[in-house]
Amino acid sequence: MRLMKLAPAILFLVSLFAITATAQLRTRTTSKSVPPPVSDEVKASGAYAEIVLRKTELKSELEEYLVSYTDEFPKVKHTRYEIGLLEAELIRFGKLKSSDTAKLTLALGKLIVRRATLATDYWILSNKYNSAHPDAKKAKRKLEIYDRAVEDIL
Repeated sequence: MRLMKLAPAILFLVSLFAITATAQLRTRTTSKSVPPPVSDEVKASGAYAEIVLRKTELKSELEEYLVSYTDEFPKVKHTRYEIGLLEAELIRFGKLKSSDTAKLTLALGKLIVRRATLATDYWILSNKYNSAHPDAKKAKRKLEIYDRAVEDIL
């Protein structure tokens, strides 16, 4: 009997916790990321500009998606994943030695942007199918080719 009297209060607390957790998760995933500290030499490179351009395009698309869809919508997840890959590359640029900044050409930037797109495609396929699926294998091979090309330059 006593438990029956507490049931509405318990239900209220559980729902309050769920709402708070959802709001915190949404804030965490949509909060503005702090750009990595990079030198002026890196910022002046073609590769940096190309990556920032693609990241900006993706953020714009993400904002459009979030107007109509929730965080669980596949395009939202895929766009966030690709933005994360590009941000990781920008962080990597921040760690480069000043002697290596001459390698940051526009062609490298285009390779990195394409690699991020291919990595996202592979991620989508690997979540959808197992790694033995022919489409996943093709996507992985393409990604490996771009990985090698980027690593050869850097």
